[in-house]
Amino acid sequence: MNKILKASSTAVIEAIASLKQGGVVMLPTDTVYGLAVHPGFPEAVDRLYAMKDRPRSMNLPIMVANVADMEALGVEINAPTHRLLNSEYVPGALTVAIGFTDKPTVGWLAGRDEVAIRIPDDEHLLAILRATGPLLVTSANASGHDTPTEVAAILEQLHLAPDVAIDGGTIPTIPSTLVNCRMNPPVIEREGVIPATDLAPYLK
Repeated sequence: MNKILKASSTAVIEAIASLKQGGVVMLPTDTVYGLAVHPGFPEAVDRLYAMKDRPRSMNLPIMVANVADMEALGVEINAPTHRLLNSEYVPGALTVAIGFTDKPTVGWLAGRDEVAIRIPDDEHLLAILRATGPLLVTSANASGHDTPTEVAAILEQLHLAPDVAIDGGTIPTIPSTLVNCRMNPPVIEREGVIPATDLAPYLK
């Protein structure tokens, strides 16, 4: 691994630069830490899966910063999703499972019927997302292991090392609320930080 950086504006700038060159970055997220790659670099996506020792068939969530990033992936912005994305809960710890309008516009999503779009609420992650566009971001622990909170402990779990790691960020939080917008009406499959009763009006 090349660098472990303390969370700062400089660290964010270096992370963005690495991602735009096809690097893999470990960064703070609203669930402690994540591994991120830019969608334009398939080899980086392969490397991310190798770090976690997971098959490419596993559907990992994509974190995005805004609606335009979702549209760039070819996903379907149906009515419930549109209402959620324009609600007071975005940005925030919300995950929306949704299908594609036609087919994915990035190769690493090929063959999938749906994707889990995660709306994060961590300031460092949001800064990176806004600067780089849609990313594939997944929890940084290797498959089958609990996620520690220290960068060094997470790196010990991974099979390969990221190019840049940002040391710092949010503490562990309640999981994001998961809404399946492919169902009619949508179904809240996991109630997390946003109570189901608060989201119900947007799902009718």
